[in-house]
Formats: sequence, C-alpha cells, structure tokens
Amino acid sequence: MSEGTADITMEETTKKAEYSASSIQVLEGLEAVRKRPAMYIGDTGIKGLHHLVYEVVDNSIDEALAGHCKNVYVTIHENNSISVKDDGRGIPVDIHEKEGVSALQVVMTVLHAGGKFDKDSYKVSGGLHGVGVSCVNGLSSHLKAQVHRNGKIYEQEYSEGKPLYPVREAGTTTIRGTIVTFQPDATIFTSTIYSFDTLAGRLRELAFLNKGIHLDIVDEREKDETGEFKHSHFHSEGGLVEFVKFLDSTREPLIPTPIWVEGSRDNIAVEVALQYNLSYTENVHSYVNNINTIEGGTHVAGFRRALTRTFKSFGEKNKLFEKLKIEIVGDDFREGLTSIISVKVPEPQFEGQTKTKLGNNEVAGAVEQILGEKLEHYLEENPKQAKLIFDKVVLAATARAAARKAREMVQRKGALSGGGLPGKLADCSSKNRDESEIFLVEGDSAGGTAKQGRDRHFQAILPLRGKILNVEKAMEHKIYDNEEIGNLFQALGVRIGTLEDTKELDIAKLRYGKIVIMCDADVDGSHITTLILTFFFRSMKKLVEEGHIYIAQPPLYLVKKGKEQTYCWNDAQRNAATKELAKGGSEANVHVQRYKGLGEMNAEQLWETTMNPNTRTLKQVTIESAAEADYTFSMLMGDEVPPRREFIESHAKFARIDA
Repeated sequence: MSEGTADITMEETTKKAEYSASSIQVLEGLEAVRKRPAMYIGDTGIKGLHHLVYEVVDNSIDEALAGHCKNVYVTIHENNSISVKDDGRGIPVDIHEKEGVSALQVVMTVLHAGGKFDKDSYKVSGGLHGVGVSCVNGLSSHLKAQVHRNGKIYEQEYSEGKPLYPVREAGTTTIRGTIVTFQPDATIFTSTIYSFDTLAGRLRELAFLNKGIHLDIVDEREKDETGEFKHSHFHSEGGLVEFVKFLDSTREPLIPTPIWVEGSRDNIAVEVALQYNLSYTENVHSYVNNINTIEGGTHVAGFRRALTRTFKSFGEKNKLFEKLKIEIVGDDFREGLTSIISVKVPEPQFEGQTKTKLGNNEVAGAVEQILGEKLEHYLEENPKQAKLIFDKVVLAATARAAARKAREMVQRKGALSGGGLPGKLADCSSKNRDESEIFLVEGDSAGGTAKQGRDRHFQAILPLRGKILNVEKAMEHKIYDNEEIGNLFQALGVRIGTLEDTKELDIAKLRYGKIVIMCDADVDGSHITTLILTFFFRSMKKLVEEGHIYIAQPPLYLVKKGKEQTYCWNDAQRNAATKELAKGGSEANVHVQRYKGLGEMNAEQLWETTMNPNTRTLKQVTIESAAEADYTFSMLMGDEVPPRREFIESHAKFARIDA
C-alpha cells in the first residue's frame, strides 16, 4: 500500500523566517503555575510528575518536526532530577525586543511564550497545549538551561522559576542543541521518583509517531550486570506500520502486513496504519501532533466513516453480504482491528473532560477523504486479503446478533429480579453515587468477612465466585452468558447500547462512584485482579477512563509481640517491623502471621487495614497510554505464549518467594 503514496513531511521554516528572538511571542505571565499546578499539568501526583518530562521532550520533538533535530536524550539522574538533551537549533538567546531580556529567559520564565505561537518557526507542535517549558521551570526547585548555538555555549539557572543570574556565555562549542536539567519541587509533587518504564513507554510511542528520530533514555539509578547504566534506545523507520505490528505482536494477524495510508489536505497531514487480527476487540489509538487523544474526536470520526463507507460499498458491490439475514453496521468492520491514526494539525482545538478530544471539524473530512481513497484501492488490488477481511466481518455481524440477544437477556433478567440487583449483592443504604462504593470480593468467605466489616451506609459488597471469564479470549456473546459478569452489569447499573449499531457503554445509571477490586494479596489474588481489570478495560473502558476503578491493598502480614502489632504489605516492611518489635532482643519472640486470603482476617482487621477510608490505601486505575495498556493486556491474557514468556523472564528478578 505504501508504494505510490507520497511521503508527507511538515514544511520547514523558510530562509526569510529565521528562528530568532522576534519569533518568540509573549502571551501572559507565570505567577499562577506554582499556586495552581494541577490546572496546568493535570495533577501533582505521578502522572503530573512524568508530564514535566514529556513537555521538555515535546519541545525537542517539535524541533524534529520542523526538520532541525534528529536525536533526543533523556537521563534520569541518581537524585531523580532529569536531563533532556537534543541536537536542534538551540533556544534563541538574543535580546527579546518586547521583554528586554534574553529570549532564553523569556521562554523559561513566561507562560505561553515560545516559537510555537509563530507559524513561521513551527508549522505544528505538541506539548501540553502550549503550556511550555516555563511551566516545568515553575514547578522545579532548580532548573538549568544550557544552549549550544552559533559556536557558543549559553546558560542560565533558575530556582522555583526565577532566574538566579542573567543568561551568560559559558564557553565555545562545535555542536548545537539545548540541554534542560530540572529537579521537580518536592513541596509540590506527592512523589518525585520517576519510573523508567513509564518514560521509556512514552519515548517508544514518540519514536513510532515520528519515524527517523532517535530517542535514548538512561537511568543512572540502576546498573546492569555489566556495570552499565540501564538504557533503552528507540528508533523507527517504519513509523505507524511498526507501531501496529508492535501492538499486535501478541495477537495472530489476519492479513500478512498492515494497511498503511499517508496523505495531506489543507495543511493537515494524515497517517493511518491498520491491521486485522483474530481477536474480537477493536483497538483504535489516535494522536494529534503526538498528543494521545484518548477521548477521540473528529479525526476518529473521519476514520470510522471512511472505513464503514468504503467497506460497505465494496461488500455490496461484490455481493459479499448476500447470505446475511441482518444488516451490516460500522462495528462489524472494526472487530479484530488494531489501528493508529496520527494527524498533524497547525492549530488543534481540544475539547472533552481531559482536553484530549479533537474538535476541528475540517480534520474529519481530511481523514475520511484520504483514508477512503486508499482503502478503496487496497481492496481492489488485494483480493485475497479483502476476502479474509470480509469473511471476518460477516462472522462479526453474526456474532453481534448473538451478543445483542445475550446482552438483552442480561438486562431483562435484571429487570425481572426485583430492581435489577443480583442476589449475592449486599447493597449500601446510600443512593448518592458520589459517596457510594462497591467492593468486588473474591469468594464467599472473604465476601462474608467484608459484609461484616463494612460501613453499610456507603459500602456495598459483591462476592465473585472464583476466576471470572478471561474476556481477552472470548467472543462477545460468551461474555454476557457468564453469570459473574452478568451480576457485575446488574450490580453496577450500567448498560451496553441496545441499538444494533452501537456498543457504547451507558453509565448514566452507574450506582457507585468507586468500584474497588479487593482480592487476596498473593499470586492467585493478583491473577484474579488482572482478569477483572481485563474485563473493565475491554468491556467497560469508560469506567476506567473516568476514574471509577480502584484496587484495594490488603496487608500480607501481621507482625505481633504482646499487645503491639504492625500490618505489613511486603517482605521489607515485615523484616523492619520484626526488628522494631524485637527491640534488640530475639526476633523469635515476634509472631509473624501471613494472610493467605482475605477470609483469614476478621471483620475488624479487614475494615481497619483495607476498607476504612481514613486508614486504607486504594490504587486508582488510570490509562496514561491506551496503546501500552492494550499491548499489556493482550500480552498477559491473550493466546500468544512467547511474548508472555519473555515478559515473565525479563521481570523474574522482581519476583519474590514469601516465607
């Protein structure tokens, strides 16, 4: 498909439009960032902490999109400070006409100041909607910017966003580029410990989205067996085609190679890669200027319209639906489809709850036209692949009809069983969704303990029998036939659209603000937790996206000596507590109880450690990267064994044997 398709490269700056101080336009000041950090980076937890790195890296990627940068290096230092280095043009350092100081200082200290607002310097840009590196500076206890430009090195340091000295020369150089080193402010962030895997995942994503760029990450906190720092390198020449292959590496492909489409219209660059596989789920991942648009938007709408219109027209023209007794709909063409949609838009408009939904109407038409034309050519030129795809589409339509009947049966059963609630549910008395929470508990024994220990006013308990169905490997109608999953639908009050052309989850009548998965703190419990999470991610993704899913953290040990006792969640805590209670004496006098299951705890202990809002720890399940989550669930719960074996082997060093 790539043959005969022109490569799309974003326009470079013209010779007349030099990147200098005059390119930097100032919109407003920086004062509010430290007072209301969540307004600018989403939150002050782990997610916001990592977004600081993304913002600096995105500046380097913007240089690459403009054709001036090929290499980006990220370093996690031993003290959890971060350095981002690139070989771009270097931030301008000449005096800014309006501000009267170096343009570097303006970029680093004034919110919404940068070359991204000058169309001649950057045609498109990513980042946190133009917040800029100044936001990172404002939220760092210390930041140093070093610029290699015009044969000289320039530098400036800042404390809490304020310059410590004017921009100064610091020597000569034969290279060019910018190095930004910053220490997140521990008084603002709840944690300042960076995750190598989280940052590496974003860099991998950026490598796929921006083919040809080299991205490296080094972790100076950890060395391998050879004494080298932990390191990963990401580079993709295939771009989205390689991205789709990576995501589908844990699934069996239906067609030998992904379908790839690239083109542009009205200054909007469109690139799409899609691959059919033998699974039953649809995985569409979309990006605008490298920003993951988890809520979709007009580019996704254009993609779906093009797919449905083109495939339906081809199927009807070639009489491929004659034996079907039901009408083909859009969902049927997307079952078992993994696709990446990436658009580059000069002035994106974002909407939605998390400002990650594209609102530009003109983008829908561009995507629909470009994709529709190329798909039509593909189907005509590849009859064998077309037959494989349409055979699957027909099966999907047949299965959809069966799933609809099963879904209606679940909802009808709920309506006939007195308020639609399953018999095992111990409901709470409150009808206020915002304060109500439901605990999904493994087994009747643990369920009984939880029912005794809960606060009946706002806490409901739903015991689940054993391991629920692995939805990763099940057809949709089998999911609704499963009794435990049926109980979940009824208890939560959510519905799947009953119209034939939609699988949209309706959560208008969701009964609980928090849905807490509470399983044993052992390996079996972790497996059941993963099965339940897989169900939510595949069948009730909206609940995850809107922050309703949590995982309880029951303790693994009770360490006790006399009347003194301490709960422990891991071996390190157990060992420390044992030494503490021994108080220099024999540790043999300290009793260690290992909880093999929630049922071994009495109601008071379960309440105190795991259910009491004042003393418990809940982990909220969020989706930082839908593509990474898709790959992980498929790898852990799918049919392909080799990727799972590789994952287990690479993570074996983190495993432990509990005494």
